Amino acid sequence: MEYNVHTLPNGIRIMHVPSASTISHACIIINTGSRDEPEGKAGLAHFIEHLIFKRTEKRSTNQILNRLESVGADLNAYTTKEYTCVHASFLNPYLDRTLELFNDIIFHSTFPEDEMDKEKSVILDEIASYLDQPEEAINDDFEDMLFAGNALGNNILGTTDSVQNFTRADVINFRNANYRTNEIVIAVLGNYNLKSVIAKGTKHFADVEENSPSLNRIKPEILKPTTSNIYKPITQTHCILGAQTYSTHHKYKAGLMLLNNYFGGNGMSSVLNLQIREKYGIAYTIESSFAPLSDTGIFSIYFGTDKEKHQKALSLIFKEMKKLKDNPLNDIQLQKAKNKFIGQIALGEENRIGLIISMAKSLIDHNKIDSLEQVFAKINNVKATEMAQIIDEVLAPEQLNIFTFSPILE
Repeated sequence: MEYNVHTLPNGIRIMHVPSASTISHACIIINTGSRDEPEGKAGLAHFIEHLIFKRTEKRSTNQILNRLESVGADLNAYTTKEYTCVHASFLNPYLDRTLELFNDIIFHSTFPEDEMDKEKSVILDEIASYLDQPEEAINDDFEDMLFAGNALGNNILGTTDSVQNFTRADVINFRNANYRTNEIVIAVLGNYNLKSVIAKGTKHFADVEENSPSLNRIKPEILKPTTSNIYKPITQTHCILGAQTYSTHHKYKAGLMLLNNYFGGNGMSSVLNLQIREKYGIAYTIESSFAPLSDTGIFSIYFGTDKEKHQKALSLIFKEMKKLKDNPLNDIQLQKAKNKFIGQIALGEENRIGLIISMAKSLIDHNKIDSLEQVFAKINNVKATEMAQIIDEVLAPEQLNIFTFSPILE
């Protein structure tokens, strides 16, 4: 897909992706997330993402929320381990309004104490809600174990204690230290010419003061594999097994993405779904995932089942791993896996807001954006020998951490 990037003197990059639609999409991505939080401040990045909508130097909360909704637009935000993102979808005439609002909430929020107190209560409710959903909570606890001693293990929401103890100084210090102008991308997908997008981007962001301290992230150690079981007042057993793996820069990233999709990814025809759910009827939900990060990655398999079937499910998963290791994909099987994955990626391009966010992240991570054809080429270039090596390295039971939520014994 065609795109152009313009860099402002302060380091902020403006990206434009042309589109013939009457609907436009825009986002502002900041290369900071929960892994950048100081010790004892888990949840601070997410807390700030909430607070930016609460009051600015010239707008009240209602004025912020109505600025785009009043013209039928959609405004939202989220925080991950490594990113903070604000995004919007709107009719084409409202690009200027959208970019101006992005500037206002990101760089001119005032973080009043009364709003902080209200938002702490909202986030504490959010934490409680997640704790009531074991299929969500287990992922956070698993990553806490996987990255023990590193901020990557922080729950993005934080903890009850950490959230309650946030101060306004914490918020301002984190923003000043981590909202680096050279690590910010503003991306626009819409029916505009490049000159117009650059002009509007310059109008709203050229005056932002340059802020480019170094990005100091501590790469997590790879710890000895651990098995952990926690008893909870639940009816089903929930289990995750996985390990640290390739980063977003690793030469085998495309291969592992392909393997993950084949083994337990999207769709009902994955190996795990066909064998564990369809053949044996053991688990309603079973899936694998691969999340590449800037200096590591996470490969994991999640399933939920009755406690009597837990060990059977585990043994079947290990059996399928062994089958793949003993009988790696041949060229025909590999090509079928590639065709499926490429088709899913192509369909995913229809999600335009997801597309522009993905492109902005790629610009931050790699300082470039692969075209769809280049993405397909990387997948098609994965060789059977490479896939066999990835299987040996990733699907090794002795390297996997196993984390389980079990029903309390009667």
